[in-house]
This record gives sequence, structure tokens and C-alpha cells, in this order.
Amino acid sequence: MPPSVRIHRWRGVAAVTLISGDLEATFIPELNLLGTSLRRSGEEFLALPGGVPAYRRKHQTGLPLLAPWANRLGAWEYRVGHLRVDLQGLDLYTEGGLPLHGTMSGPTVWDVRAVSTSGDVARLRASFEYARGDLLAAFPFPHLLERAIQVDGRSLSVTTTLRPTGDRAVPVSFGYHPYLRLPSGSRSTWRLVLPARTHVMLDERGIPTGGRVEQPAEADDIGSRNFDDLFELSGDGRLGIEGGGRRLIAEFGPGYPYAQVFVPPGGATSAWSR
Repeated sequence: MPPSVRIHRWRGVAAVTLISGDLEATFIPELNLLGTSLRRSGEEFLALPGGVPAYRRKHQTGLPLLAPWANRLGAWEYRVGHLRVDLQGLDLYTEGGLPLHGTMSGPTVWDVRAVSTSGDVARLRASFEYARGDLLAAFPFPHLLERAIQVDGRSLSVTTTLRPTGDRAVPVSFGYHPYLRLPSGSRSTWRLVLPARTHVMLDERGIPTGGRVEQPAEADDIGSRNFDDLFELSGDGRLGIEGGGRRLIAEFGPGYPYAQVFVPPGGATSAWSR
């Protein structure tokens, strides 16, 4: 069967689904182009805790883009060169009293530029102009974000490009927060696949302390372990989970030297990058 693109309603919102072979991926343009489903042969590999309603409230789920910063900031102000940005009084998502996950989660509408198919690939191209006053109040660096998403029957790939649109250079610190899962088996028996890496130690607020510990590659059962840990990747940018004869790998491309591995108590396994 040739690849295809389906424009439809998904749980009450407009959606784009890319289909190639037995793999399909669904994205919601009016909700920051949130990825809401990744299915192979009808089995779901993307967790959606809280669903669309939670994402509208800026809680993360599915496959979200975190921009213009991915992790938390260390204070309610920051400096870029000689520019000081004061975030006090702005409506930002927080955790532990600090701004977290940027400014774009929730009802941020992307412009779908094109959908297409060729060979065994289904593609979606979309863009978002970061120019609204409320967004620039928190991140005063005008830019255009472009995303090229494709499904080729074996994998989903997302390429994100940032282009400055003003006369000011744009600092780059965005990332993705995929909530990955396997369709069967107990999470405790899934194996967490991690490359050789450097564990960046964090304080109780989730801010790096300066401590660093080298750790070897592993493919061990998750068991009762929980993670919310930051790692620096030194070459192999592949992290994932495996179990029950299935293996799901997230491969970080150039420009993504850090990964935060998130395995919450009783929840879905997640690995996000920035």
C-alpha cells in the first residue's frame, strides 16, 4: 500500500496523520503541532497522560515541542549577552517555583505548509512565527520555527529549524519530550536502553550543581527504578525501551547533546532532549 496523508478530526480537534506501511503518526496543528499517536500495526507506542485537555492546560503529554527553552530556568530572569529579561508577572508554566518547558505549550497554532508523499514516505511541513507580543515578553528574540515530519514505514523523524527574523541573534535551547511506551507487558520488565553517558548532577530544584559522573551503556530492566535525570551524550544519541519482542529507540540528531530521562512512579517512560 502506498504512503498517504489523512486530514481528519481526532478527539474533537483537526489532525494530520502520516501513514506508511503499518506505521502511522498523528499531529495536532492547533495545539503546538503536538504528536498524539504513534501506531504500528494498530499498537500504540506513544503515551498520552491527561490527553488533549491536559495539554491545553500546559501539562506535557504525547510528543510535544518545548520551546524556546526545554528544561527549567534557574530564576525568574535571565541574561543573553547584554540583554536582561525579567519574567516576573508573566503567565508561564512552573514547577518548584521556576519557569519550565518554555512558552508554547497548549493552544499554539502552526501553519501547515505542505503534505506530500513519495516513494514510501509521507511528509508534513509546518511553521510557526514567534512574533506575538506575549511570547516576545518572555523571549524577545523574533524567529521562525519550521518542522519537517516524515514517516517511512519503519520510523518517524522530526527535523526542526530555527531562523531569526529580526536583527537580533536567537539563543537556541528548545527540545522535545516524547512520552514513550510499549503496547504490552509490565513496565517493570521493560529494559531501559541508554548509551555511555555523563550523569549531570542536579540539586533539589532540578538545576545542575556542577557534579558529573561517567556511566556505562546499559540495557537493564526498569524494575522499581524511577528517573528524572540529566545526561550529556558523548557520541551515541540513541535511547529507548525494549521488551516483549519490541524495541523503541529515540535517536537524537546533531545539536541535541543532552537528554533528560524521565521514568515517573507508575507512569510512562519518557526521554526528552534539548
